[in-house]
Amino acid sequence: MFRRLSRWTVAVPLTLALAAGLSGCGGDDSGGASGAASGGSGKTLTVFAAASLTESFTELGRTFESAHPGTKVRFNFGSSATLAQQITQGAPADVFAAASPATMKTVTDASLATAPATFVRNRLEIAVPADNPAKVDDLRDLADSKVKVALCAEQVPCGAAAAKALDAAGLKVEPVTLEQDVKATLTKVELGEVDAALVYRTDVLAAGGKVKGIGFPEADKAINDYPIAALSKAPAADLARQFVQLVLSAQGKSVMAKAGFDVP
Repeated sequence: MFRRLSRWTVAVPLTLALAAGLSGCGGDDSGGASGAASGGSGKTLTVFAAASLTESFTELGRTFESAHPGTKVRFNFGSSATLAQQITQGAPADVFAAASPATMKTVTDASLATAPATFVRNRLEIAVPADNPAKVDDLRDLADSKVKVALCAEQVPCGAAAAKALDAAGLKVEPVTLEQDVKATLTKVELGEVDAALVYRTDVLAAGGKVKGIGFPEADKAINDYPIAALSKAPAADLARQFVQLVLSAQGKSVMAKAGFDVP
């Protein structure tokens, strides 16, 4: 498989992560999280979600705000492993949507989430620059020492999926960089700093013409289930349940399918 960095850590300081990672769907962010009243007036819903959900959940956040006048949806997008750690360390959040059951288990094992539900699945693609200067055609090309490859760190879901896919292909890849989440990994391709990366199909689609996606058979061996749950200590418990219901609804599934996710 690929070489691990001995000094790599997925975790980031909690205060810095929350300061930089929380983003609102609209309006100002002066309101604090609190319990939900009927209609959600003046309330804030805080959702911790895997980086690969950025585009689709931002759209669903706008939908939720429209249906709950006065409610603000704030997102903390990032590595599922980091988000799970933040939640177990006491970060105030209402909903957790993870990119793997393993990262959700960190939260449920701490009795901090109600029964999770799998809402989508995601698969890997090889992302290359639009002009594909290294002429990458399939997964075997990533094992060529002349090809500069970016991977997610194996501790996070996209890295664990990459490890499974490469193992299934019997390949050893030496990445030039291991990144904290899938968006950071894809950025290396967009900036031309690497020739290829293993990222989710949904992130390739979200990048538009900046990158080209290449499918490969071994991706079928590394499909990630995405679970979502309302957190048991959610400050806005009613809103949390309603947001989860939106994600699981036909409307939510339509948004997720449009983004390239497999909907169960």
